Formats: sequence, C-alpha cells, structure tokens
Amino acid sequence: MHISAGCQIIYDCPQPTPMLLTISPHPSRLPDLIGPHRISFDPPLPFLDYTDGFGNRCTRIVAPLGRTTISTKLVVQDSGQPDRLVPTAWQRPVEQLPDEILVYLLGSRYCDTDKLTEVAWQMFGHGPTGWARVQAICDFVHNHIEFGYEHASATRSASEAFAVRRGVCRDYAHLAITLCRCVNIPARYCTGYLGDIGMPPPYGVMDFAAWFEVYLDDRWHIFDARNNEPRIGRILMARGRDATDVAIVTTFGPCTLAGFTVFTDELVG
Repeated sequence: MHISAGCQIIYDCPQPTPMLLTISPHPSRLPDLIGPHRISFDPPLPFLDYTDGFGNRCTRIVAPLGRTTISTKLVVQDSGQPDRLVPTAWQRPVEQLPDEILVYLLGSRYCDTDKLTEVAWQMFGHGPTGWARVQAICDFVHNHIEFGYEHASATRSASEAFAVRRGVCRDYAHLAITLCRCVNIPARYCTGYLGDIGMPPPYGVMDFAAWFEVYLDDRWHIFDARNNEPRIGRILMARGRDATDVAIVTTFGPCTLAGFTVFTDELVG
C-alpha cells in the first residue's frame, strides 16, 4: 500500500520570526519513503535540519515579515496491516526498567501525574497489569472524553481534560499517558498522520493525529485512546514526553496562523 500525505501551514508575521518545525517523517519511517520528502517555503527560505534529543527530525527557519507558506509532501509504502495487538505483553517492575525509559514515568508539561496519581491507583491499581491494564485505561479515556474540534485547547493538561471531559486527540493521549505513568507504565506521546483507510464513511476533517506508546515486555507498543481500535496507515512524525516536545510549529515571536490543511490518502492504481 502507498500513502500520500502532507500539509500546508500559512503564517502572517509582523516581524521576522524564528520557527521550529516538526513536520518531517520520523527517521524510523525513512526506509519506507517512495521518493524524497520535501519541505518547501513561499517565499523561499534558508533552513536547517537537526535531530532533537528524542530522535525526531526538526527544521529551523526564520519566517520573514509578511506571509509565509510552509508545505510538505511525502509518499510512503505501508504494510496495510492494522496496529499490532499483543494481549500477553507484560509489565516490568520499575526497579528493573532501563535507565533511559524512566523519563517516561515522570510528570511533564501536559501530563501532570501529581494531580492524578491517587485517582489512577484507585481505578487501575488493583486489576490486571501489562497490556490489560493499558487497555482498561484506554477504554476509560475513550468513554470519558467527548471529542470535538470546538473543544480544542492549546493549554489543557491531562488533569484538566479529566475534569472537563472533552477535548481532541491530544487530550485523549495526554490523559491516557498520565494514567499509565501514574501506575508505573512508561508511556510517550506520538504525533503523525492517520487517515481513514479501512474505516467506513462519513469521514471527518483531516488533521494531524496524536496517539501514544507504552513500554511493555521490553519494547514499545502503539495505543490510541481516541479511536480505541487498531488502525491502518499511521505515519509517525515525532515522539516525546507530551505535545510540548513534538509541536508541529513552535514560534518564537507573535504571528497569526492564516491557513492550515492536512491530507492523507491511499494511492490506488
């Protein structure tokens, strides 16, 4: 299966504005690219690519005064298989976890574990461990939060999403990650493309997607509290502690978002 994906983001800047972009495919997906991945700028701009501390590919630019259009397009080869289910995946005790995994047990900007630890242990601390515990958390979050783009908030934390019971995919991911960390399951935030391949209509407005990964049986596994079912065609862009680490665009100065479109399509024929 071949999948075409990309985005167009438009900013109006009242002054030259440094920006950090995380819109490239994750290095783990580079072997699957069909042809080059391109980021283009209108007007043309110099840019610098680098790899951040989480292994993500990032791009630095300085947007000039006025309007800047950022566009990207890629084609990947995908297996066409849904997310893998491993119900027997087991949970390693904290004292046995590798050192580099421990950061994914700690609280972070949007995953405020200190405010949900007691709730998490009351709800999920006495049942099964491992995969079944994570699935129980996903089931809860999926049913607890009402999805709606009108509910989006750039500043909402996991505890706030738990309280208001509404949000978008990043809120589902943040709450599920936080509950997992509270009960000693390492969890990290993921962002990328996820289309409607294999799903019945009607289809919603396309946007970047958020899901998460948990560390069980000494490897990372995909979970998605928003959809709560295996999906086809995820294209990972970045991983981190939460949305702070993998923001699509981080701007270092005042500017206005003037346009935003995302596409993900299966190529047929």
